[in-house]
Amino acid sequence: MSIQLETDKMEILPINLTEDLPKLTEVMKRAFNDDARRFNNKPEGDGPPGYDDGNFYRKWSPQSNGFKIVFQNKIVGAILVFPNSKGKSYLGNINIDPQYQNLGFGTKLIQFIERKFPLSKLWVLDTPSWATRNHHFYQKNGYSKTKEVMHNKSMKSFVFEKRIE
Repeated sequence: MSIQLETDKMEILPINLTEDLPKLTEVMKRAFNDDARRFNNKPEGDGPPGYDDGNFYRKWSPQSNGFKIVFQNKIVGAILVFPNSKGKSYLGNINIDPQYQNLGFGTKLIQFIERKFPLSKLWVLDTPSWATRNHHFYQKNGYSKTKEVMHNKSMKSFVFEKRIE
């Protein structure tokens, strides 16, 4: 039995780091830990540096445009966008609380970002090679894998891109 939510009642709002940091960090931690357990056979702790203590947002929010998904007065997801004046933008982080995944929130967030930054004709992101659910999500939303990057002997990521005409 699947849960149906009225995702049209979600709001996408700018992140206010002072107010939102604790909730954003909780959501990010749950999302990354859930993926690590389900797809990388790790109990937890497999996110980017600072994902579980707020330092990720402290480091990257000042350099990006951050947006949160609010549903039923709760932050259920977020995205950081690094737009480029030359038409190439980078999606630095997308995370949705595990209990709200596969319900359309991520797709609506991608659509919002593409409308919000109409001068961006090339969108680029990277995601861990083991994060197969992410790969499917990005491909479903028009992204194609363009390369693989080895960060060290045990960490490989895939780069995905989407061109918008």
